[in-house]
Amino acid sequence: MSPAVSRPVTPPAGAGGTGATNMPNMPNMSSVPNVPNVPNVPSGVGLYLAGVQLLFALGWITYAIYLPELAQQVGLERKWVPWILALDQLVFIVTDLVVGVWSDKAAKVQGRIARVVLLATLVSSLAFLLLPWLAPQGSAALFLGVTVVWAVTSSALRAPPLTLLGRYVAKSALPAMVALMALGLGLANAAAPYLGLALKGIDPRWPFLLSALSLAAVTLGMVAAERALARQGAAATGAGAVPAPPPPPISSTSGVFLVAVVIAAVSFQVHVFLASAPLYRAAGGAAWISHLMPVFWVGFNLALWPAARWVKRVGAPLAMAQAAVAGALAVAAAHAAGHTAPNLPALVVSQLAAGAAWAGMLCSAFIGSLAFGKTGREGFFNGSLQSLLAVAALSRLLMVVLVAPTPQQLVAWAGLPALSFALAGLLMVAALARLRGWPATK
Repeated sequence: MSPAVSRPVTPPAGAGGTGATNMPNMPNMSSVPNVPNVPNVPSGVGLYLAGVQLLFALGWITYAIYLPELAQQVGLERKWVPWILALDQLVFIVTDLVVGVWSDKAAKVQGRIARVVLLATLVSSLAFLLLPWLAPQGSAALFLGVTVVWAVTSSALRAPPLTLLGRYVAKSALPAMVALMALGLGLANAAAPYLGLALKGIDPRWPFLLSALSLAAVTLGMVAAERALARQGAAATGAGAVPAPPPPPISSTSGVFLVAVVIAAVSFQVHVFLASAPLYRAAGGAAWISHLMPVFWVGFNLALWPAARWVKRVGAPLAMAQAAVAGALAVAAAHAAGHTAPNLPALVVSQLAAGAAWAGMLCSAFIGSLAFGKTGREGFFNGSLQSLLAVAALSRLLMVVLVAPTPQQLVAWAGLPALSFALAGLLMVAALARLRGWPATK
């Protein structure tokens, strides 16, 4: 998940009361090995993974805050900063998918994912730590090279942890575990404006050092986390489980689902990172902008647990459709409150609702992607999802550097994400009505 991310994911069960087992070509998910039928996954593992995602996202935010200063030290003008961030997203687009595919193969040997993730994170932390020390040397090539190393190795903390959840966690417990991981990202993004104020004027070497050491230290527990999940899976599956079936095929339903996700993700990027600040200023909230920007993420964090329970009840495909339509209504209301008839309290309520809708979409996206890959292609589908989230972030950055919209234009265009959210929702509704072969996710 990209912090600015990080990166996720019948007639479905719940869409009319029928279960996926009544559909043609649908495996009985309860008979697949390594899919425990008990929900008591170690809660400490979920909290641990949430902590890892929180520290990873805070590191990314720290990097984005200091990047203009570091770029200036190596002789790069500020106009190149969005291009450097775009380069990072390009790296994620490639490496997330590659690492996801690798994690499917590595998951066949218990402990391999955790060990490689640990090694990659140590390399990533070292590269991250070196950035503020290398910048004063004035070598742009060296600085950019180490930045790419950091981006490549940091992909180890995006797809593989979710691959582990998809392999070992019971279908009934997966929504709660995904919600916990998303909470780490939500808390980091909510803290971003305050972190920017707190770090103002501080030597970047210290925040980078603290962030790198904290993430490296926390990731040391990844091996223990994988062992705990594997023990839980083995205990629930039992010694007499049948051999795992071949990996599921890539289907039209999974393609439509991922297309809907990327449409929704682009809408989210534009609304949150481009349109929200101008809308707040247009509604008279310029003096409180640092306190208003986290409102979306407050709604997101508060809604994660209810969203996870809703996905568990109705299934990821239907929940995605419902959340996208809710997001369209919330963003349309935000546009009206910031542009058509400026009203700051109404804008705040609309942003809370938009954040809650995004919580539903992100939980549905990650749970759905893992269900499409069950069992054997969890990493591929989750890596694909992470890559598409990076595509959405890249589209926003390219809009900044190629279109360079003014604040007035962003306010006027702020209703467009509502239309694209609605498009994602309607696409899912049409697909649910016409296509067969949706995986069971509840």
